[in-house]
Amino acid sequence: QHKTLTMVSKMPPTSLLTASAILHCFFITNTHSYAPSRRTIGSFSRSKHVTTLLRSSPSNTFEEITSSSSDITPSLSSKIEQQQPHNNEVLTPPPSSSPSTTISPAATWHKNRRRQMLQKYGPQLTKLERDSSSNTLALSLLALSNLSLLSLAILCGTAQLSVGQIALLAVFPGSMFSLWTLQILHDCLHGSLLNKRQQKFMFGTVKRRTLQDAILFWGSMPSVFGYYLYLKYGHLTHHKSLGDPKAASLEKLFDSSSKEFEDGDVLFVAHRMKLKGKVGPKFKVGGREITMSISKTGFNNWREDKPLWNAGVFASSFMYERFMLMINDVVVAITGRNYFFPNKPIEFHQECAKYCRCAVLVRGLLWKMAGWKSLLFLYLSETLWSIPPHPACAMFVTNHGSNVDDSDGGGGCIPSSSTYAGRWYSLFTLGTNYHCEHHDFPTIPLHRLGELRKIAPEFYKKGSNDNVFRIMKKAFSKPEFYACMDAGIQHM
Repeated sequence: QHKTLTMVSKMPPTSLLTASAILHCFFITNTHSYAPSRRTIGSFSRSKHVTTLLRSSPSNTFEEITSSSSDITPSLSSKIEQQQPHNNEVLTPPPSSSPSTTISPAATWHKNRRRQMLQKYGPQLTKLERDSSSNTLALSLLALSNLSLLSLAILCGTAQLSVGQIALLAVFPGSMFSLWTLQILHDCLHGSLLNKRQQKFMFGTVKRRTLQDAILFWGSMPSVFGYYLYLKYGHLTHHKSLGDPKAASLEKLFDSSSKEFEDGDVLFVAHRMKLKGKVGPKFKVGGREITMSISKTGFNNWREDKPLWNAGVFASSFMYERFMLMINDVVVAITGRNYFFPNKPIEFHQECAKYCRCAVLVRGLLWKMAGWKSLLFLYLSETLWSIPPHPACAMFVTNHGSNVDDSDGGGGCIPSSSTYAGRWYSLFTLGTNYHCEHHDFPTIPLHRLGELRKIAPEFYKKGSNDNVFRIMKKAFSKPEFYACMDAGIQHM
């Protein structure tokens, strides 16, 4: 394991545009595509366990989530050249420790699929996963996205655009750039952004962990609530806990004393999917304990077979919660504590405060330079891609449902799905639509995920003709449990 290093970043004293440029140093028929039926998968050998989740943590410590101590856990360093994979095993970076060592049935489903694919297509997948990174492409797109968001935000304020004009700019290209930023930072988190065989950068002066931390932190700006804290504390655990009724409850998330969220995606899916367990967060007011959940309050007002109503309720609760997150950032910046998570360790609150203070400073400078309309543009850009009728909403609201596959009569539940709506859709979402593929192989970079269907076609649905509007209509007509939480996972 690598020792933890920190990097002291000096903020330029000049304009916001200069600051951002320096700190961001550096891209419809009827079916929704799900993972395959049991009939197409076949048997697999249990003689060797293979790495399940491959990811890079903010601490630059890597480990693998497996069910046996016989699994290999090599570091992705210069030593990788001296180690040879056994059969089809993949030498890749293991992630940092998380709140629990067990994995959910849905995560096990992906683990078994991965093992079978490696058994059948080991050489191609090993090379794709171990050697590929988004690197120059993604860093260039991150710079393009963030500088474009900054420039458009300033334009919205200084040109005195109307609210309607600002909303149109936010729908396109603002929402696309915001989604690209999330996807590229997501690649950074999983260790697939930077060259996987390189441990030092910038002429050997900056270690991988230091650079990853800096990109993840500063690459989340400018924003009005940003993606940093979710990625740092909630996404990696999502890969091993998705659909776990013990981990995936609102009460557990808000009451937990672990530094990491048990499954950060629960904070989003609570607006649109059924969850088991009690609700949070809870506050004591006047000697009484009060439960306050924006997402649960909104979801309780859904009506079955009323997709337009449900879409409106979802959009309202989601956007209201994002607005309150922006307010909460100011509170955290001032007090140094995130009161929604009272039991988390001091390290969590210190990191929250550090990020919120920097983010609020950037927002304040932007407001001073271009007025409140600049922040309105950023707010809409960060929220509109997640709600209907935006096309990207289709993959966002259905990536972990409870679809039942009856193609072979087995009726097993499929916990993850991808949306195949053509090449332009994949470009627009920057590969976020390949969600089942990502959970099968988390460290394959964003621009190579589509190759999995070509290498192992029987594991994924054929075709690219998904109708995103029909997908949204189905999702908002009858809500499902999150990641097969209340159903039997399809046996592999």
